[in-house]
Amino acid sequence: MDLKNINDIERATAHGRSELFRIGIAFLFIVGVMLYTAIRGQGEGSMVLVIAAMIGGYMAMNIGANDVANNVGPAVGSKALTLGGALVIAAIFEAAGALIAGGEVVGTIRSGIINPDMLHDSAETFIWVMLAALLAGALWLNFATAVGAPVSTTHSIVGAVLGAGVAARGFDIVNWSSMSAIASSWVISPVLGGLVAAFFLYVIKRSITYQADMAAAARKMVPLLIGFMAWSFGAYLLLKGLGKVWKLSFIEALIYSFGFAVIVFGVVRHRASREVHVIANTKSGVNKLFTMPLIFAAALLSFAHGSNDVANAVGPLAAIVDVITSGGVINDKAAIPLWVMGVGAAGIALGLALFGPKVIRTVGTEITELDQMRAYCIAMAATITVIVASQLGLPVSSTHIAVGGVFGVGFLREYLKSNYDRMMAEIKAHHPEGDQAAIDAFLVLFNKASVDEKGDMLRDLKLRSKRREDPANFSKVERKGLRKVYKRQLVKRSQLIRIAAAWVITVPASALMAALIFYMIRGMMIS
Repeated sequence: MDLKNINDIERATAHGRSELFRIGIAFLFIVGVMLYTAIRGQGEGSMVLVIAAMIGGYMAMNIGANDVANNVGPAVGSKALTLGGALVIAAIFEAAGALIAGGEVVGTIRSGIINPDMLHDSAETFIWVMLAALLAGALWLNFATAVGAPVSTTHSIVGAVLGAGVAARGFDIVNWSSMSAIASSWVISPVLGGLVAAFFLYVIKRSITYQADMAAAARKMVPLLIGFMAWSFGAYLLLKGLGKVWKLSFIEALIYSFGFAVIVFGVVRHRASREVHVIANTKSGVNKLFTMPLIFAAALLSFAHGSNDVANAVGPLAAIVDVITSGGVINDKAAIPLWVMGVGAAGIALGLALFGPKVIRTVGTEITELDQMRAYCIAMAATITVIVASQLGLPVSSTHIAVGGVFGVGFLREYLKSNYDRMMAEIKAHHPEGDQAAIDAFLVLFNKASVDEKGDMLRDLKLRSKRREDPANFSKVERKGLRKVYKRQLVKRSQLIRIAAAWVITVPASALMAALIFYMIRGMMIS
């Protein structure tokens, strides 16, 4: 075997070595959690506690690998952040959110999906249910990450608790009203996220990118857009990110965040007035004004996510710790020890760094092409939809909202591109055949016109054609082009189908796995 063949083999196996390295680091983290828990554990139940801590660490890594992509994926896809920069920012702020604002207590049965009274008679059964739910939720997230599908962590753990609870006490334990609300969020979340993101993108296009002088339009609109972003993100951070350590009403959060928004508006307005003269009068030039706000958005979303979703990783673990340390007493609320929160925070950060890039690429680049303006719209959808839905009592998933926002901006772009192609066909069809000079002259004026003026020009063109004032002699090709609807697919349908399928089966898949794991655990314990 010559040197060239050896080099070819090394290149072919490079990906496998990289994957093996990541798996090895993850395994060392689990072993570290095991050793730490074994050292601090004492007496009866210490072995169960060690197993639960290991599964909790595994769950935390899978949350970091899958769920965090929604916070930084659009910023990476728009090139506002590099993948490495996004991983560093998200890891730091996810861990900070978990440790600073993760809360001191957590519900032992989250979301009211099953009746906890039916488990209070047996601490042993309760622990088995929590173990099965934790492991099943982690396994489902691991599978979804492997295929690059962003799924809801909350739905994964809810489905797992449901399945384990049914396996333990039958279908009477299920709170079906809560289940129906969660099922409705499969539709509500992505639709709302898509509509909000599409709305903001349309506003930006009408007010900035469709204007002849985009730089001047940006100078007026970008400070308002970013100020509104600061207002919504401030309220989101106060209500969701810091809600467990600083209790504020909805109105109070809006007032405090509005003061912050006014300051941001002033700073951005001053910056835009200076930079607009050196930024090119193009979309790429305007996009630069959104880069820094997107970086802050990724950081704040990661902080809020860490403070909220860490409970999905450590909630069942905290419940098990509470039962063991209280001598078998099952409480509705369980305190979260600092070491348990540390396992969750470290696991989320490590999982993101090791396995997060795959789902980040799916959200940021593999659904539709994103730039900074589109990423801004998705970030706005992620915050505003959650805030409004929370006040209305609607069950929504932040994962579904963010991904729905990506699809929303993609489908709006498809519609606008198709509409533009129809207008171009009309312009060509209402000019003399072969008179390219007349068409070019009209297009120069058309492209410089405002949106309203474009509509007037098209109506006038059609009217003159009907009156035969325009010496148009339509060919068959032009008439066919006039009627044809141009369809540019700017959203990958394969990704849409794959992600939607993953969303629909998340709850039943994690429930089935949890039921099987519960039976396996019970069989081993009884025997």
